[in-house]
Amino acid sequence: MESVRWVLAAAGVEFDEEFLETKEQLQKLQDGNHLLFQQVPMVETDGMNLVQTRSILHYIADKHHLFGRDLKERTLIDINIPTIKKFLEPGSKKKPPLDDIYVRTVYNIFMP
Repeated sequence: MESVRWVLAAAGVEFDEEFLETKEQLQKLQDGNHLLFQQVPMVETDGMNLVQTRSILHYIADKHHLFGRDLKERTLIDINIPTIKKFLEPGSKKKPPLDDIYVRTVYNIFMP
């Protein structure tokens, strides 16, 4: 869910978070047919209940023009996001490689 927060912040979107603290809260969402595949996280936006983190990220990024200008840029983003996400997750012990090619690639994706 952290990555969803990052994209919302990058897009300048204000949002409210609701944390599920009990099994009953999750069950209520599941019973109310709010969760496709019965999974969280779930983001409510534009009349939809989006699940699956990657789909949520794609939707928000594309809606706010953060998902590349063309197929080539979107593909480069898709290639790099899973790796970058591993480095940025709270508590991650993984560190990105510090070679110039990787740093330039990431910079070019996010700072066009």
